[in-house]
This record gives sequence, C-alpha cells and structure tokens, in this order.
Amino acid sequence: MKNEQDAATKRQVEEFYNTFKDHQKKLGINIRHRTIFRNLKKAGLRPSSTVLEIGCGIGTVSSLILSWLQEGKFVGVDISSESVAMARTRNSRYTNAEFIVSDMSDFSHQLRFNFVVMPDVLEHIPVEQHDNLFRVLSGITAPGATILINIPEPDCLNWLRETHPAKLQIIDQSLSMRDLLNHSYPHGFTLHSMNSYGLQYNEPEYTSIVLRKHVKHGKYTLKNRLRLGAENILSKLG
Repeated sequence: MKNEQDAATKRQVEEFYNTFKDHQKKLGINIRHRTIFRNLKKAGLRPSSTVLEIGCGIGTVSSLILSWLQEGKFVGVDISSESVAMARTRNSRYTNAEFIVSDMSDFSHQLRFNFVVMPDVLEHIPVEQHDNLFRVLSGITAPGATILINIPEPDCLNWLRETHPAKLQIIDQSLSMRDLLNHSYPHGFTLHSMNSYGLQYNEPEYTSIVLRKHVKHGKYTLKNRLRLGAENILSKLG
C-alpha cells in the first residue's frame, strides 16, 4: 500500500513540475540563481569540479555552473521529464553536461562527484526520504566532497504559508537544521557553514548551508610559531 502511495505522490510531483517549467522559463535567470552560483564559488567550486545538481529544473542554475566549468563535468537531475528535456536544449552547447530524469531514490552514476548543489529543492522532497537521499549521496561523492543546500528560511516559509499560500509549491516543507543534520551526519556529512540572507525582503528568506564529506585526519600538526604569533596579533586588532 505504501509503495502505491509513494508512486502516486511521485506522479503528482512530476506532473506539477512538468507544468511549473513554463513559469521557470518565463522567470529566467534572476538574482536568486546568481546568488546561489556566487555561494557555490565561495564554497570552493572550481572550473575543474565534477558537479551534481539535484533539482536542476529547466537548467537555469545549470547554465551558470556550466559557463564556469571549463575542464569539469556536470550532471543535472530532476524528477520532471519535460524540465529535463528543456534543460538539455537550453545547455546543448556544453559537451561536458548530462541531464537525467530521476527522483534520486536509487540514483547511481559512474562519476564520483566532488560538488553537489541542491538549489531550493530539498524542501520539496518529503522529509522522510532525506535519510535515503544522503545515503545515496554518500555513495556517489568523492572524499572531501562539498554539498551546498539552498532552502527557504523556515520562519519565512511559515509566514508565506499563513499569508500567501498560493505561492507555495506542491510540497513545501519548513526544514530545521536539527532534521537536516540528523539525516546527513550518519552518512558522513558534517556542517561547514550556514548563512541566512534576504533578497526580496529585508528579513532573511533563504538559508545557504554547506556540508562537507568528513575525512578523518591521520594526525594533527601544530602551526609554526611565526604563523601562531601573527594570528595572535591579528586577533587583538579585532
């Protein structure tokens, strides 16, 4: 019975985003996409990175990433077959790009990704599926891999739910850091940074979260005295 319900939900979500693609096309690349791309570069995205984008939609953020990936490789994944078709057309000039239809529940790939980006998509994946998602990501990412997650700030999403419910998508969950870390940490991912920011509003409306695939250090070495001294002086300067 549960499998039938999950399949029905998956079909409903795909149908929603098959239609939503027209809104995405009309919207085009905007400040949200450019901010996510800028945060990716701050998190260490390189022209040689091997990137997986989950929830690529029609390929808007994808196009910004691909313009930067001169020597790297890119795979975009989305549950919507029509969105993926549009993303392929939109980015057809890039020979290092591949776009795949998947809900990520059993995704596999021959590449081992050192960068994963989820641009406002995790809140649309049922929270009970998050543990499996990070399990899958653990299996397809390289040691030391970076995951950048952009999500709506929970309080802002709660406010929208109360005041502008028509703006919400078919699944739009307010995600807590506790749940996120509980689902990601057991699969080898640790929190590197978190930053909330506003674009349309003065108050924070998005949160950018960076996770790193944990690599155990064989040993810990002290910094040299010159470096320690310089850092001590800088700390006094405030």
